[in-house]
Formats: sequence, C-alpha cells, structure tokens
Amino acid sequence: MSEAELHSLLETARRAALKAGPAILDIYNAADAPAARRKADASPVTVADEIAEKLIVATLSEGGSGIPAVAEELCERDGMPPEAPQRFWLVDPLDGTKEFLSRNGEFTVNIALIVDRRPVLGVVHVPALGTTYSGCGPGTARRQHGTAPSVAIAARPVPERGAVVVHSRSHESKAELARFLASLDAPTTRVSGSAVKFCLIAAGEADLYPRFGPTMEWDTAAGQAVLEAAGGSVTSLEGAPFGYGKTGFLNGGFIARGR
Repeated sequence: MSEAELHSLLETARRAALKAGPAILDIYNAADAPAARRKADASPVTVADEIAEKLIVATLSEGGSGIPAVAEELCERDGMPPEAPQRFWLVDPLDGTKEFLSRNGEFTVNIALIVDRRPVLGVVHVPALGTTYSGCGPGTARRQHGTAPSVAIAARPVPERGAVVVHSRSHESKAELARFLASLDAPTTRVSGSAVKFCLIAAGEADLYPRFGPTMEWDTAAGQAVLEAAGGSVTSLEGAPFGYGKTGFLNGGFIARGR
C-alpha cells in the first residue's frame, strides 16, 4: 500500500469519525438519559452506538476502497466473520458505552485499518472534547481540537522513576494492577475511560497502560495505531507483538508503553 493511498484512507476514516461524533453528542446531550440494553456478552449498547456505526460504515464504503468493515454492532447482529480478510476496517462506533451512560465524557469513536494483522492507521475521536487523534505510520501522530490546525504529538521515553500509569475507570483487576505498580519505582496513576488511555501515552501525558483482562480487537486497534505512530508500542503481557484478526477478534491482556 502506497503512502498516498494510506493517507487518503486516513482522511476517509477521519471523515467517518467526525460524522459519527455529532450524532453521538445529540443523544448524549438530550434531556432524557439514553436507554441501554444488554448484549449477549452483558455489555451495554445504546441507539448512539447503532446510529454512529451506520454513519461510519457508510462513509468508509463511500471512500471507494472496497475494504470490508468489521464493526462491533454488525458482529453482534450478524455474528463474527469466520476469518479475517487480509485487510479490513475495524470499527468501534462508541468505545466506552459505560462512560457515555455515566455522562463523564470519556468515550471515543475508534476506526482502524488492519493490513496483514497490523493496525496501519487509526483515528480516535473524543466527541465530548471535540478532539481527534490520528496516525498512519512512524512520526505521523497528530491531535486536533475542533477546527484548529492539527499538531504533531509524540510519546515520551518511559522514565525509570515516576512513570505515569493510566488505567481503566470501568474495568479493573485491582490485584494485578497492584502487582504491576509494585514492580515500578514510585509510579503515579491516572484513571481514564475508553481508548483515550492510548492517546494520553501518544501525547506524552502518560507512560504505561496495562490491561489484564480481555478486550475486543475494535477496542484497541485505533489506539494502538495512534500510539505506534507516536513512537510507542503495544505488546502482549509476555512481550509478544499484538496482532489482529484473531479467532473471535478477542484480545488477551497487553501493555501499552511510551518510547
């Protein structure tokens, strides 16, 4: 895939995320609290998830690439694809539905392009802040607030002492997190929801994000692409490369790091 094609696809993903953001906010800001139902895995879903996903998938299709999309709510409705294509869009239309329902603003729109099991580009849009993170290869990570010009961001080297560890607000393994923190020299912690955690590391505002429980691939792909574009990395807990298109699109634990 050429650099020009990659950047064109990144802009398509950005357009898709920025179409979904206002639709999500319309529901988020409504006078009545958005209703949620439980999916087969007991996680919540709202009409905002479903409307956003339709907008995203339609915009990606309009881009003319012919690349198929694997999206969270499509998989809930139609089942998981039996195998992953060589390249495909991976979409979470509303990452952090629990944060959306609690109205704390820490929810995101995640869109990534997977090629040969690697996330080669990613867009993470934070509708409540009007902030968009994106990246499509080393040195390309950027952050944009609203209509202001985007600025380059970069992960910082992980310090030997005083590393900032960001961890989940809604999903936590307290015992494993405590053991991880005990292995570090004078760490501090920061709590955050959704894929924002990857972006905090990409922007040099945090250093480590350990996750000890399972996630779905659409939860992590866009954030990983942005973080890697900023010079950081994501590996399994054992230090192996973190790939995509696995059976059931299910992740094991991982650690995201700065430089």
